[in-house]
Amino acid sequence: MTLTPEVGPGLRAVDHVVVLMLENRSFDQMLGYLYAREGNVAPSGGAYEGLTGREQNPGPDGRPVPVRPAAPGRPYLYYLPGADPGEGFVNTNDQLFGNDAGLGPVTSDGFVTNYGQTLAWEATDPRWSVVPGTVADDIMTMFTPDQLPVLSALARGYAVCDHWYASVPTETIPNRAFTCAGTSQGHLDDKTRSFTCPSIFGALSDHGVSWSVYGYDEPPLTRQNFPDTLAAGSSHFGLFADFQAAAAAGRLASFVFLEPSWSSTGNSQHPNYDVGLGEQLILDVYHALRFGPGWASTLLVVTYDEHGGCYDHVPPPGGATPPDDSIGEMGFGFDRFGVRVPAVLVSPLVPAGTVFRAPAGGPPLDHTSILKTVELRWGLPPLTRRDAAAADFGGVVSLQQPRTDDPLAGVSAPVAAEPNLSARLPSHLQQVHADLVSRLPVPGDHSAMPVLSTADDYSRYIRSRTAAWEAGRAAAPGFVQG
Repeated sequence: MTLTPEVGPGLRAVDHVVVLMLENRSFDQMLGYLYAREGNVAPSGGAYEGLTGREQNPGPDGRPVPVRPAAPGRPYLYYLPGADPGEGFVNTNDQLFGNDAGLGPVTSDGFVTNYGQTLAWEATDPRWSVVPGTVADDIMTMFTPDQLPVLSALARGYAVCDHWYASVPTETIPNRAFTCAGTSQGHLDDKTRSFTCPSIFGALSDHGVSWSVYGYDEPPLTRQNFPDTLAAGSSHFGLFADFQAAAAAGRLASFVFLEPSWSSTGNSQHPNYDVGLGEQLILDVYHALRFGPGWASTLLVVTYDEHGGCYDHVPPPGGATPPDDSIGEMGFGFDRFGVRVPAVLVSPLVPAGTVFRAPAGGPPLDHTSILKTVELRWGLPPLTRRDAAAADFGGVVSLQQPRTDDPLAGVSAPVAAEPNLSARLPSHLQQVHADLVSRLPVPGDHSAMPVLSTADDYSRYIRSRTAAWEAGRAAAPGFVQG
């Protein structure tokens, strides 16, 4: 396969790019204290844009609320910040600009006030859970490396990107669309759940490059988002156990996209679900790759689709390239990035203690950097103007020989001490997924989606409806296209 001239020798050595995209956490909340003890200087000597402890936000009464590490043994530690903060374009504007329209300079002074407003209405709505004692100030409480040993060990043991931003200053589905297709076609919220544009998966197929998408314990939501994934053969899709089996057998595709469990009891790390379960997922993904035969030529990306209302002190930059000619909702021009999110690049070809950034003077790393890196590696054309302009991260792969050490040897995932108060509530993304599969054509079944109440109800429906569609598709492929 022809490689473009820009591909460096490091990226040429990568045969598998694996992406695990988790949910709704800011960089500061998860990795802000990673190198605090070293004065925010990485082992490589490079500066690290972490927390100093001097960051603060005005509270509703105007008093300053300082950033602080979560106290060890704090009740409901792994459910921080205790409730789901405000998400979406309007809330993000409020958090960054102090107004809904996104006018004026970015001050990042609206996080505490916005969270207080969100807590007020969530406390009166039975569809939401709030940990007892949660207050607006909790949005300024951050995890320490000891509390997130898996993510922190990967960030220290390989490379951390301290200037990786969400592609759009809004919620999950638009950012995941940018990750997979380089555009959300003008959409800024989760109400639009499927898109008409081509995705990276279809582009890979067009160029004879293998790819797979794995859900965790339910069929992958991503399959329902794009025409080329909906039309793709079932062999491209599976569950987490299938990913583990493929990694162990040396059968990983060139590009692999992993989803967490979307359930409220799952491992997506969405606030306010159990972050410890997400730590275990990250560890399981790492182990599947680290102990598989393809490890020496694998690059794992662990990142998060959006900040989800969690505090970050670094103002997201403007200057983003609009992806296409789509008219943006709410007058947005898609010319600025979303809030900074965690991103860790893991490979035995990456030096330990690396802080990796895009070159100065150009765009920062964002979710479309995944597209750009995949496109460079396998000689694909860009999908949109955004990924054409994006920075890639191929330069992080700089070692000539794979490392044999294991930075996670002896590291285990933390376990939450308290029960999950959201356990029966369906998650927002389960609801999105159920809506999408309800539209799948199933021969002889034209019924509407039934009334679903609990997380388990949604999970069963997603599995059964997808299975019925798959069966009909196998029996009459010319009819059941989705």
